[in-house]
Amino acid sequence: MVNTNGLKIAQDEDFVKRLAEIEDFEVYLQFDSFEREALLDLRGGDLRSIRERAIERLNKYNISTTLVATLRKGLNDGEIGKMIDYAVQQPSVRGVTLQPIQDAGRLEKFDPATDRLTLTEVRRKILDQTKVFRPEDVIPVPCHPDSLAMAYALKIEGRVVPLTRFVEPDVLLNAAHNTHRLRGRARRTRLPVQTFRHQPFAAIRRGVAPRTPMLFAQIAAPSDLSYKNIFRVLIVQFLDAHALRCALRQENLHPHRPSRRPD
Repeated sequence: MVNTNGLKIAQDEDFVKRLAEIEDFEVYLQFDSFEREALLDLRGGDLRSIRERAIERLNKYNISTTLVATLRKGLNDGEIGKMIDYAVQQPSVRGVTLQPIQDAGRLEKFDPATDRLTLTEVRRKILDQTKVFRPEDVIPVPCHPDSLAMAYALKIEGRVVPLTRFVEPDVLLNAAHNTHRLRGRARRTRLPVQTFRHQPFAAIRRGVAPRTPMLFAQIAAPSDLSYKNIFRVLIVQFLDAHALRCALRQENLHPHRPSRRPD
């Protein structure tokens, strides 16, 4: 996996060809806004044409891609639905990750009282701004329910259908209390979690999905169902002083110094 602003991908097609040769590889592409002003505020430059060329090449070489947006209240949170609807139309895009801005001491003109977004607010905006998902589709990730929320869908023949149309949310929520610790779970319980948890997806690429009858018995799915048929939206609330919780000892969503102590 590589996290990128897309400059190299947009400017160097030979580089993209080399990326396409890597097995089980995914690009996390910075994609904050469709608007010039928002990009100038967040990134200091108008990167719209760069992102457009980068996505064209990622589509051309079928490189799995996740669009990643940093959200600031009143700046680009009104574009969440547009981002999701755009991502659904891109052949190589497997999902959108939405990250409310983290106040980690590097921000200018940031007032948490007016500029901060919570996970709940982002979830509500997804439901208000796009018709792809309903409330029961956007559910907490079991290992960090107050930091992560997810919605999964299948993309088949131009249709996008949330996974929770076929699998009750409780099945996904109760399949494992911690998606990073799956030992000791029954195989039928473990497979859905391993198949659809937000990382690393290698199991889906290697064909696990068609062999999970618990999930797919009710779906008229094609025989070649694979990772290219997965679409997901993930909300990630990174830890900062405004999101401090008593469950800090379980937290793994904040930067560490080389000493491994949290910043």
